[in-house]
Amino acid sequence: MKHINPLSFTGTKAWEALDVERFDAATVRLHWTNQPYHWHVNDGPEVFVVLKGKVRMHIRDGGEEKVLILQEGDIFHASEGDAHFAQPDDEARILVIERPGSI
Repeated sequence: MKHINPLSFTGTKAWEALDVERFDAATVRLHWTNQPYHWHVNDGPEVFVVLKGKVRMHIRDGGEEKVLILQEGDIFHASEGDAHFAQPDDEARILVIERPGSI
């Protein structure tokens, strides 16, 4: 068993991750960042939970770019093939659940 306080986790580089658990088909990782993550498309579904901070999630929906404002406690789900990129306003801590080895 372990107890993880996400507020005490700080990385030395943007999007540094603390591996929480790996299941057969998914990883659970706590990320710390203060920089945006580039446009990408996952090879499977992704669940993105903002634990601390505020994140602007840029998405492409029907050929149009939109920005979703994710506050603490908000959950973002991307299906396989959904183009998106995350841009924190400042420091953010994010729990990400996705396929092992996913981008």
